[in-house]
Amino acid sequence: MSRKIDLNRVDMPKQPPEERKYNFQEVALGYSGQQAEEEANRCIQCKKPKCVEGCPVGVEIPAFVRALREQDMNEAVVALKRKNSLPGICGRVCPQEVQCESRCVLGKKGAPVAIGRLERYVADWERAQEKCPRCEIGAPTGKRAAIVGSGPSGLTCAADLARMGHKVTIFEALHEAGGVLVYGIPEFRLPKAIVKAEVDYIRSLGVDLVLDAVVGRLMGVKELLETGYDAVFLGIGAGAPRFLNVPGENLGGIYSANEYLTRVNLMKAYKFPEYDTPIKKGKKVAVVGGGNVAMDAARCALRLGADEVHVVYRRSREEMPARLEEVENAMEEDITFDFLTNPTQFIGDEHGMVKAMEVVEMELGEPDASGRRSPRTKKGSEHIVGVDTVIIAVGTIPNPLIASSTPELKTTKWGTLVVDERGRTSMEGVWAGGDITTGGATVISAMGAGKTAARDMDEWLKNDGKWN
Repeated sequence: MSRKIDLNRVDMPKQPPEERKYNFQEVALGYSGQQAEEEANRCIQCKKPKCVEGCPVGVEIPAFVRALREQDMNEAVVALKRKNSLPGICGRVCPQEVQCESRCVLGKKGAPVAIGRLERYVADWERAQEKCPRCEIGAPTGKRAAIVGSGPSGLTCAADLARMGHKVTIFEALHEAGGVLVYGIPEFRLPKAIVKAEVDYIRSLGVDLVLDAVVGRLMGVKELLETGYDAVFLGIGAGAPRFLNVPGENLGGIYSANEYLTRVNLMKAYKFPEYDTPIKKGKKVAVVGGGNVAMDAARCALRLGADEVHVVYRRSREEMPARLEEVENAMEEDITFDFLTNPTQFIGDEHGMVKAMEVVEMELGEPDASGRRSPRTKKGSEHIVGVDTVIIAVGTIPNPLIASSTPELKTTKWGTLVVDERGRTSMEGVWAGGDITTGGATVISAMGAGKTAARDMDEWLKNDGKWN
């Protein structure tokens, strides 16, 4: 007798908006064991699982969900980590709704299986155990690989190469590992203890981690290849901010989202005075942009004590690139959205601090190259809005340090590194992946690039620097 399929997913418990907007604790609280089992039971275990095709790192989704359902948690951990070394992170920040979950067949009639929430549950269960099964590590190959950057692409590449038997060293420019996971994503969305635990797991595979090591300044890519490393992977992200290039953008009280979020997250400004990191706690804050970074900055500003936070976006809600979940969370927290609005200049006071901005109303025309309708200015719609803090969240560009110090690396006009479908750069023995090759994108797409490069690097290393 066939079982009845439940088309409604189990809701994820979370902090109520009236409480969470005043703290930096995690918003989503995770499933209980009973809720996870109930949600896992919705999976119909397709013979040809489309969900796996939608995952950039190829997680064995039916296998880990089946093990969870059967309460074999050790097997669930092993099945999940065969392809994903950062499940606690992915379960929280990966846009499953447009990847694995969008392919789930249950989505045709109802809600797809909550794959991300189940992934988070398994990862959190593992972290709570004193001992857990480890993935197998191959026999030592005697080859050495250098990973530059400890963001999601670098960590994934390092873990995969270590499990293939290679000796791996990660060089990280900052004083903490994790890249954008520690400096960009707020505590309430991704607790830093989760990042630390997953970095520690990768170190447990035999990966060495060198902090405060700026490749391109202390040493170059060439030097790494000349001092005993057989291959190099560049996963340095796109950490330099983009700006609007409008008058008054250099006034005090105007931050790039990079600086603002780095001060709040990595440098713990939200714990002042325990951490002595200065940041302007504005009363009327405007965040310019419509992506996840804009949502993070707006929600941080609210928690730091702003009376009013406005997200200023030049298109409509339908065109926003931010995850639906993040937009909904921000709206629940009473953040105001000024859609079809664009700043044209910032106005300062006698002390050089921002006090207002001029904005114009926009209307949408035909779709552009991104598929979103192009915004155009409504004539005569200019007006002044009072603000005391502005955060610009309109994207990022790569730091030019490595590219400028390594002429052998071919770059695009946007400053990203040119790579082929295997992650190979124009310099022999050097691969790259993540935001340094694509510009700002998702954590999971960067992880997919790290995994793709690791496979190709493994072939190169095992053939003594030759291709089959």
